[in-house]
Amino acid sequence: MSAVWTHFKICDDDRSKAECKLCTTKVSRGGKESTSFNTSNLIKHLRTHHNPEYTEFAKANAKPQQPTLTQVLEKREKMSRENPRVVKITEALTHFIALDDQPLSVVENVGFRQLLSTLEPRYEIPSRPYITDVMVPKVFDEVKKHVRNLVNEVSALSFTTDIWTSSVCPMSLLSLTAQWIDEEFVRHQVTLHAKSFRGSHTSQTIAGAFDSMLQTWDIPKTSVHVVLRDNARNMIKAMSDAELPSLPCTAHTLQLVVHEGILSQRSVADAVAVGRKIVGHFKHSALANSRLEDIQLEINQPAKRLLQDVQTRWNSTFYMIQSLIEQKRPLGIFVSEHGLPDTLTAHQWILLEKVLSVLGPFKELTRKVSSSDAMAADVIPAVTVLHRFLTRETNEDHGIKAMKGTLAAAVRKRFADVEENPLYSIATLLDPRYKNLFFSNTTIAANAKEMLKLELLRLPGEADKQEDDDLNEPPSRKPRSDQPTSSLDSIFDEIASASVGRAAVGSNVQLDTYLGEAAISREDKPLQYWMVNKVRFPTRRPDTFQHLALVLTVKGCSAQCHTL
Repeated sequence: MSAVWTHFKICDDDRSKAECKLCTTKVSRGGKESTSFNTSNLIKHLRTHHNPEYTEFAKANAKPQQPTLTQVLEKREKMSRENPRVVKITEALTHFIALDDQPLSVVENVGFRQLLSTLEPRYEIPSRPYITDVMVPKVFDEVKKHVRNLVNEVSALSFTTDIWTSSVCPMSLLSLTAQWIDEEFVRHQVTLHAKSFRGSHTSQTIAGAFDSMLQTWDIPKTSVHVVLRDNARNMIKAMSDAELPSLPCTAHTLQLVVHEGILSQRSVADAVAVGRKIVGHFKHSALANSRLEDIQLEINQPAKRLLQDVQTRWNSTFYMIQSLIEQKRPLGIFVSEHGLPDTLTAHQWILLEKVLSVLGPFKELTRKVSSSDAMAADVIPAVTVLHRFLTRETNEDHGIKAMKGTLAAAVRKRFADVEENPLYSIATLLDPRYKNLFFSNTTIAANAKEMLKLELLRLPGEADKQEDDDLNEPPSRKPRSDQPTSSLDSIFDEIASASVGRAAVGSNVQLDTYLGEAAISREDKPLQYWMVNKVRFPTRRPDTFQHLALVLTVKGCSAQCHTL
């Protein structure tokens, strides 16, 4: 039906005419017979008497014009590199390569080129050298400028670093990652360097590399809150030579504890070596692995591969032992039918099961302190809870008391001075989940409190401040809705419950008020707590607690001390 009928309707008393809805004029439809009806008169009436409506009608019925030859050729012609749309697509392509770790050769892949050609036929895909030599440096400069502005606006930064060997080429890499808290108590993290590190890894060379990296970003050493590094002697001395405060990676320290406490014992080491040999057999033999899967399916077990460990990562050894114990029955059948280069004795199976039960809490803590939101404040509570677990006797300790005792001694040795370190102590006090509840005794807790008071006095304007602030009532403690999920969780809750009903005493009203309140749940966010409660602890300097809360940004437990 023609669009002109929007403005007309057929007359009820005479179907040969149509009435205009705009002026009620009756217009002939072209004759008396239905075969002669048309809309010419209606359109003519609309054009003569109602020009705006006719214009609207004409636009709605406009026929598409045939494109000219020039227009057809323009659609087939590639857009110039300076075209705004081309610039935008090329930038998005570069971001795609950088953000998703795509190889630069992706621009030469047939399927990828077909995809872009379908999405925009007029876009000419740039060559790999153009992406490498022009676009990547351009994006790098833009990101570097943005990151430089961010870090230069921060008064204190925490860093993580590590030296490791690339798995794809024979070269060593040195990383440097920065973390900080903004005014909204949101933690930020950015990788500043992952550069080739040639030559001997002496402390002098490492210290020189750090000086160079900090100078590259115009970061003064006075802004370096702390550097998280591994336990290697050259790295420890390098931080001392560079005059940078540093802390050891907790995950690395736990690695040393486990190796000294259990994995270095002759009987355990022998059992683990046999297990490693068994896993290696299936890893290097597709036929043996296929036969093991058939046995698993025959006894209604899910087909799972045995996990190979990495000797420098104790938790990978834990997962290897766990996979062996899970497949104990299929392995027994496999040995009886096909044989293995080595087998575990009954005594070794029992020994590995005991090792697994003792190392369970270590695995749990390693996972927690290696998470992306781990903080320096988590270290002292983790050590306290772990030591209490190892020294507490239970009915399930039969046959593993000696192991637990050895591990407890290794924990005491490796973490002997953790509570005396001001960075760890102050971080723990300032974490509302822990406060002064997780120190080994009241004397150490009191010493940590004095460290925090001295830190407060060092801040500008705090030494002369009067303790006459009008404090609000402390909020009621948020009930914990989640039940403990492990033995370590129950110990955490047991220690934290000691905060209920504690009175605030002492000369520093704000600090004692804070410490006197019940600890928040471990599932809550400590930085969010400070964001909400900073107005409850007024100081002459508004960002005092924000300044002190920077100690919470120390990512005390990255598994490899670097982020890539």
